[in-house]
Amino acid sequence: MSRSMTVSRLALICMALAGCQVGQDFQRPSSSEVQWLPVQGETAASRVEATPVKARWWEVFQDAQLSSLIDRASASNLNVQIAGARLAQSRAARQVVAGEQVPNVGGNLGYQRKRNSGEGLNDPSGHEGKSAFSQWDGGISASWEIDLWGRVRREVEAADATVEVAENDRRAALLALQAEVARDYLQLRGVQNTLSVTRQNLDLSRNSLELSQVRLSSGVATDLDVAEAAAQVAAVESRLPVLEQQQAQLINALGLLLAQTPRALQAELEKPVPMMAVPASVPVGLPSELAERRPDIRRAEARLHAATASIGVAEGDFYPRIVLSGNVGMQALQLSDFGNWGSRQFGIGPQISLPIFEGGRLRGMLHLRQAQEQEAALAYQQTVLRAWQEIDDSMSLYNASQLQQRKLEEAVHQNRIALSTARRQYVEGAVDFLNVLSVQRTLLATQEQWVQSSTTQAQALVGLYASLGGGW
Repeated sequence: MSRSMTVSRLALICMALAGCQVGQDFQRPSSSEVQWLPVQGETAASRVEATPVKARWWEVFQDAQLSSLIDRASASNLNVQIAGARLAQSRAARQVVAGEQVPNVGGNLGYQRKRNSGEGLNDPSGHEGKSAFSQWDGGISASWEIDLWGRVRREVEAADATVEVAENDRRAALLALQAEVARDYLQLRGVQNTLSVTRQNLDLSRNSLELSQVRLSSGVATDLDVAEAAAQVAAVESRLPVLEQQQAQLINALGLLLAQTPRALQAELEKPVPMMAVPASVPVGLPSELAERRPDIRRAEARLHAATASIGVAEGDFYPRIVLSGNVGMQALQLSDFGNWGSRQFGIGPQISLPIFEGGRLRGMLHLRQAQEQEAALAYQQTVLRAWQEIDDSMSLYNASQLQQRKLEEAVHQNRIALSTARRQYVEGAVDFLNVLSVQRTLLATQEQWVQSSTTQAQALVGLYASLGGGW
């Protein structure tokens, strides 16, 4: 058999073996299909629909300022930038691992002034260690591990899955940021509307105080009526500083999300706007698409993928490693001889290493990777179940907050009628001033509850979109 045929056959054998791959291929886990469950009890006007979710889901509120804040936060938020830096790190780590798939080639060139021992094995200078000499070295070396069992390929596969984990970490950070900006913004608008309601009630309280003072001067009221009216004014006024502090705190919270200094957004956000109406229908996508949208589910799947590939890496350590290496270069004692044909040197050949006794280290590593895969599989199931629970809770909260707001709106309307009636009856002398104050306190409390329910309703919609994974 000729030498060329032998080399060719060895090459074909290596190529065939290189097609082998230790470990099992990753199979995407199947999650039980769950439909959007109907809300129990009475349903509200705004309902969910199994239609595609828009990527910019916050635009359902039709608030240009909210959209601007989310866009700016997405570009400047530090947590999102940190997640992006971690993603860059995982991609760089993947590049390091992938470098093992290709040959490593290096060159060297060096000079040494040396003196060997006269009692040693040899002295290339021929002076028996009695004088120093120069040595010039240079050449090119190369090495390549033949990935016969697919161990390196499994390492690259695990690294790819780790990159996907980092990508979904960044997606989760971005989705959480967008939801947090929307929640804080809606809470701010709720506080500002509560401030507006409180100031309106303050005007009513002051009018009641003026009315009681006029009636006192006319002899048809008592000092008790005036004192109670003054106390009501002071009680309403006491609410304003707390609400103003909450407004400033929420503006600063939004500024932090946008990587701004305190009070940087105050001029932009201190002007109140009416509460936003929710849409008549809410697109929530298809249940089968949930695993593709929620970053936590995709992240859990990628971690399971990485754990599965790591088992193949651990199994590959049981097999021999074959490294092809070679070098060619020159060595001379005189610089003038460095380029001569006689100064050439080379070496080439395979190196085979086989684990014989490792004290159970390799077996223990394999068991560790298998246990980690089992943990990742259980974590995936838990993530999916938690996702369905969050969605169902969000839908129930959204429906309940709408029903509550509708009832409170009717309560506010009736309390206004009651206050107007009580004030008229007080002027006519049919009721005492305590009835007027009682109805006014009830109106103020109901109005605040209505504003809070409007805020809760809008925030529930934000929570629903966040639980759905946004509109990816």
